[in-house]
Amino acid sequence: MNRTFVIVYIATDRIKRRLENNWIEFLNKNSARFSQDSIEGATPPSIFVGRHGYPKVKLGPMVPPMHGDTTILDKPEMWSGKSIEEIVSYRLSLVRGVMISDIHTPTGRYIESLQELAMANKPAESEAQFEKKPIPDIEQVKKKGFDIESMPFGPVGDLKSFRTSCSIRADKRLENAYYDTDLEAMNAIVSLYDKGVDLSTIQRIFSLGMLGSARKRRLVPTRWSISATDDIVSSYLVKNTETNNVVDRFEVYKYSHLGNYYSIILIPDQLWSFEMQEVWFDTQGNLGFAVDFEDANGLHQYPSSVAGAYFAAKLAVAEHLSKRKRKAAALVLREIHSDEYVVPVGVWQIREGIRQAFDNLVLKKEFDSLGHASKYACSTLSVSETEWVKNSKLYRNYKRNQLRISQFFSDI
Repeated sequence: MNRTFVIVYIATDRIKRRLENNWIEFLNKNSARFSQDSIEGATPPSIFVGRHGYPKVKLGPMVPPMHGDTTILDKPEMWSGKSIEEIVSYRLSLVRGVMISDIHTPTGRYIESLQELAMANKPAESEAQFEKKPIPDIEQVKKKGFDIESMPFGPVGDLKSFRTSCSIRADKRLENAYYDTDLEAMNAIVSLYDKGVDLSTIQRIFSLGMLGSARKRRLVPTRWSISATDDIVSSYLVKNTETNNVVDRFEVYKYSHLGNYYSIILIPDQLWSFEMQEVWFDTQGNLGFAVDFEDANGLHQYPSSVAGAYFAAKLAVAEHLSKRKRKAAALVLREIHSDEYVVPVGVWQIREGIRQAFDNLVLKKEFDSLGHASKYACSTLSVSETEWVKNSKLYRNYKRNQLRISQFFSDI
């Protein structure tokens, strides 16, 4: 057996056991609170809309068995610099109550109570009554182990009833968007972003069918609402950069967290183009690549290779260029180390990781050629520059265009 693979397996197993122990400790610590068929606590606020069974989906609030300021439990914008154990503990501490609803009818007493909660400007005291105790059996957790194949969630149970304190105060920006039933959803999302509303908050209210013209409002599964919001905002930002000046040189930015290693190359170009590459090693040590690309005309199809990560990365890049009042083509390289990134925590970490890369000026470098920029970008990655370049459509297109320009001037 390959020695590197053995080391990765041992490291991964060690982290997995640590996560299991933390989960069991949490269950033991809160056993008294879980001994009944109800949970009381301050929801961040947090609401989840599932996608299984679509168009009839399970949705409901997520409530921790704790009071006070619980904002961080469901606010990805606050998770940069946190360990994977800390982030997993945030997710597992939220107990999810669910009822079934049709996505075409985001109305009724239950839905409206969730919509009111979604607009809260701070954590809200709440109580969830379940049909039966939602907590998993600790012995079963010990026996079956911790599932590291999907994003972690806390216990889930069918709701009997849900209520919040009567002192919820709404964020006026969200409230105004909610009551504007003539404003199209895309315009509402962009407007809230321009007003400084966090993306995770926009995604939450969009998921609950709270934006757009009255006749078009629908519930949107949380996973889909995240990618849709990133796509809408990033496309808006890219459009706004069209008249900006081009970056002067090739710029490279780097950042790593949670076992994800990023290198971003900004390329001087009058026309927008964007590519994201992901690379990982499977459990047998084999190399896997995923690549998606768009030119100035946008995506020709859904980025099936990179999926939601694509929109998260594109948003962070477009946001950076918009703030600087510049334009460029962009190549994002993401290398995933499975011995560190043992649990998928969501595409937020891609968006926040690339945001951090642009803020980390210590590792920023500028170059006069794409070749030198690429060499530096790949210098701290495990996979060779040759592999990255071989899989890059953006790189090939740029080199081809430069060759045509050189030939044009040589013929004059």
